[in-house]
Amino acid sequence: MKIASYEDQGTRIGVVVGDTVFATGHSDMLDVIRRWPDVREDLLNAPGKGSGTPLSAVKLRAPLARPGKIFAIGLNFADHIEEMNMARPTQQLWFTKAQTSINGPYEPIIIASEGRDVDYEVEMVAVVGKTGRNIPVERAAEYVFGFCVGNDVTERAWQRNSGGQWSLGKSFDTHAPIGPWITTADDVPDPHALSLTCTVNGETRQSSNTRHLIFNVWEQIAHLSKAMTLEPGDLIFTGTPSGVGDALKPPVYLKPDDVVRCEVEGLGHIKGVLVEQSG
Repeated sequence: MKIASYEDQGTRIGVVVGDTVFATGHSDMLDVIRRWPDVREDLLNAPGKGSGTPLSAVKLRAPLARPGKIFAIGLNFADHIEEMNMARPTQQLWFTKAQTSINGPYEPIIIASEGRDVDYEVEMVAVVGKTGRNIPVERAAEYVFGFCVGNDVTERAWQRNSGGQWSLGKSFDTHAPIGPWITTADDVPDPHALSLTCTVNGETRQSSNTRHLIFNVWEQIAHLSKAMTLEPGDLIFTGTPSGVGDALKPPVYLKPDDVVRCEVEGLGHIKGVLVEQSG
């Protein structure tokens, strides 16, 4: 099931079937995730209760406007490690992104006046579905509500010049576009067999498959939950492949009017136009 947050005379939660979204009577994605066992049937039946609205007639929002926690793993594709001239990690490398970096799936991506080396990173994003701590790897799938597409937009100069702490360079406003909806885990038979691509102005920059993750999603969840309690609505950016602009020779960063499109097989695509910060 594809569950979207959209604007249509107020914020609504709907079920997407093809090019149509069907209203559900819910307005809060986090509430849907928390109450999933109780509301699942209601959402499943939504397409049979009305004619629906064309997606072209509504404005899709970020599925979760203010996730509780946003984690992202670094250096988790072998080809990306090679292009960045870094050693293959023996343990997971994590950073956070600020809540205020969340952006809608088709909203502009801002180039801030304080940072000009803006880069793209297509990723599959896992959405936590229930509370857990010290989750065993073999049970980690039980804690995933679903998946969506993400772009871990990065301000490379701030990433490089923050003493090894990446979070500032990863947390500029609008630098975490997600969407276009959440595909529930039961509709993703194997999250470790999905192609993912990123294009800039129609040119393919990244193209890989989640089977190349060094630490898979279940290992990521197990590791994070050793340190803290995972909660419904937390987001996990699971890693990006090679092809980022920072690794090109010479580096090529995003500029105003560039169009970045990120897609993950079966999960849809997101697209943003780069704009200069105003004011």
